[in-house]
Amino acid sequence: MTAAPADQNLTRSEERQVVFASTLGTMFEWYDFFIYGSLAVFMSSVLFPPDNPTAAVLASLGALAAGFVIRPIGAVVFGRIGDRVGRKYTFLITIIMMGGGTALIGFLPTYASVGHAAWVSLVVLRLIQGLAVGGEYGGAVVYVAEHSRPDRRGLLTGWIQITSSVGLALSIMVIIGTQSIMSEADFRAWGWRVPFIMSIAMLALSIYVRAKLHESPVFARLKAERRLSRSPVKDTFARWSSLLLC
Repeated sequence: MTAAPADQNLTRSEERQVVFASTLGTMFEWYDFFIYGSLAVFMSSVLFPPDNPTAAVLASLGALAAGFVIRPIGAVVFGRIGDRVGRKYTFLITIIMMGGGTALIGFLPTYASVGHAAWVSLVVLRLIQGLAVGGEYGGAVVYVAEHSRPDRRGLLTGWIQITSSVGLALSIMVIIGTQSIMSEADFRAWGWRVPFIMSIAMLALSIYVRAKLHESPVFARLKAERRLSRSPVKDTFARWSSLLLC
């Protein structure tokens, strides 16, 4: 996909490519959220101390929550990078961090083999994912909005909102499909890893699609005119604080 001038409207084909590439990351996020929540009970028995199963399940869900808590920090960090370096490259960084974290969860060693390092590694990966997702969602909305005509901006950015349903459906199909081809004992022991490892295919597709995108025309114009903010975070809170409170 070649770069279009900032004042040139995108064709419908280019619009579809922009929306598809942007929604992939958000769908990836929800896929990860749903498979993690669905498989937490299996992960807790493998990655956490086995002496208290209830505490292990709660700790596994706590690792999920940790990713949500750190999201605002990710939004600030990657929002600034996007405003200074560009939307496209920030998009690639966040999808690699998020997708890589999801895939690596499937390869984590067990508590029986490495002790507390198993669940510590899980929490670290969840924090990395949380940082990435914090920048991913807002970046996706901004990227699509900056490619859209005013009369189609709401329609095109609205596609990002429906990806939670797609991610849920995909996670259910993958989990049920994995359970159907192995015994309950095998799934409990190692089969729960398969849905995480399968995300490698989604990551590869996301990187391929996003690598073909051009920079946001709005960002490209501002950069050419030397009008990029030198302190995006400061400007956001100083000039747009009323919007943040709404």
